[in-house]
Amino acid sequence: MKSKMARVWRGAAAGMVLGVSVLGGVSAMAQGSDPAVASIDALDNGLLSIMKAGKGAGEEGRAQRIAPVIDRVFDIPLMTRLSVGPAWNSIKPADQAALVRGFRNLTIAQYAHNFDDYSGEKFVVAPQVETRGTDKLVRTTLVIPGHAPEQINYRLRVDGGQWKVIDVFYRNSISQLASRHADFADTLAKGGAPALIAHLNRLAAKPD
Repeated sequence: MKSKMARVWRGAAAGMVLGVSVLGGVSAMAQGSDPAVASIDALDNGLLSIMKAGKGAGEEGRAQRIAPVIDRVFDIPLMTRLSVGPAWNSIKPADQAALVRGFRNLTIAQYAHNFDDYSGEKFVVAPQVETRGTDKLVRTTLVIPGHAPEQINYRLRVDGGQWKVIDVFYRNSISQLASRHADFADTLAKGGAPALIAHLNRLAAKPD
C-alpha cells in the first residue's frame, strides 16, 4: 500500500497537533474551518471510500466512485495548462480539449489504481492553512499503520467560488505539476500535441 500510494505523486513531520482534522478516524474541529480544508476533506473522504471498496470493486468501479470527487476538487483544465506550459497557447482548441480529457482520465486512473485497499489508514489535515498570494497551501499527513507517515500537501486556488487543487506536493517537496511539465515538454518537443494526447491516453490505460 505504501509504495503504491507514493506513485500517485512520483514525478508528480507528521505531528498531530490539537485541532487537526482526522479522516478515517475521528473528525475534529478543524474540519470545515477553512473552505480550502473542506475541499481536501472531500478528497480524503473520497479516497477512503475507494480504499475501503478495495479490489472487490475493481479498478473501473473505484474509478467511477472517485471521478466525481476529482471533478469537484481538482481544477483539471488549469492543471493541464500549467503542466503543458507556454506551448499551450499554440495548441489548437480541439487538441487542448483532448489534453484536458486525457489529463482528467489519467488523474482518475492513477487514484483508482493505487488506492485499492484499506488497512486502517488515516488522513490528517493540519488546521493551519498557509496563504501564498491568491493560493492556499493545505498540509496533510497519510498515517499508515506499521509504516512511517507520508506528507502530502495541496496547493489550491479559487475557481467558480470553490477552492480547487492545482498542484500536489509529495513529501513536502515533489511537485506533481513540475514533474508533469518535464515529461510533457519532452513529448511535445518530439511529436507536438497529438503525441502528448496519445501519451496521456496510454498512461491512463495502464496507470502506475
